[in-house]
Amino acid sequence: MSLIPLTSRSNATYQSLRALAEDRRARRQAGATLIDGEHLLEAALAAGIAPRRLVFAAGALESRLAGWQARLPGVPQLLLSDALFATLSPVDSPTGLLAEIAIPAVVNETAQFVVLLEDIQDPGNLGALLRTAAAAGVEQAWLSTACADAWSPKCLRGGQGAHFRLAIQERADLAAVARRYPVHAAVLGAPQSLFDLDLRGAAGFAFGNEGAGLSEALCACSSPFSIPMSDRVESLNVAAAAAVCLFERVRQRRA
Repeated sequence: MSLIPLTSRSNATYQSLRALAEDRRARRQAGATLIDGEHLLEAALAAGIAPRRLVFAAGALESRLAGWQARLPGVPQLLLSDALFATLSPVDSPTGLLAEIAIPAVVNETAQFVVLLEDIQDPGNLGALLRTAAAAGVEQAWLSTACADAWSPKCLRGGQGAHFRLAIQERADLAAVARRYPVHAAVLGAPQSLFDLDLRGAAGFAFGNEGAGLSEALCACSSPFSIPMSDRVESLNVAAAAAVCLFERVRQRRA
């Protein structure tokens, strides 16, 4: 399929792409998002997600990115000037390749290892947490309504392809989910240590807002534990705490 040049900011197609790049509501309404670069595109394809269209910067045609034209010949392809492309890219140094994909809406009904994420505000933190979860073998991620947008370009970059290896459900009722699993919640001062938990079977972990932590409602549906740490440090970043907790289950199941 030949490249279609797109030169005007007033073009309707450009406007729709700009909305996907910047607006959570637009992404939700369209059921689509933009992914940046070859790595995320490869991850999406490996998960069986075909792009709706490819967007190239003019400069990309002088690099290996031009190979994607031939690799996905049936996918509509747009060509933008480097300057216009930069307005869509989530990074300061654009890769030269974007792809529009449908947002997967999946729930893993048989998941044995899950995370419940409540009101995580920073998209970079959320992406890093999802990446950690995928690496630890988590199968399902449940996100509260007030979480950052899991499918924003910044969160997708932080996840580095993890989004396509997890079932992700946004706008979830976490208290209802917590009644379906043995869910553990890190709470400062809780008498039980993380390392005393038996995590060899089905398990869930709840992680909360960077500042406020977990809500009382979710804590009431979870089993509290603490992460042993130096008394000179008050707490961990939520993504770091998640890594400690999730990989403790990995350790126990391999012991």
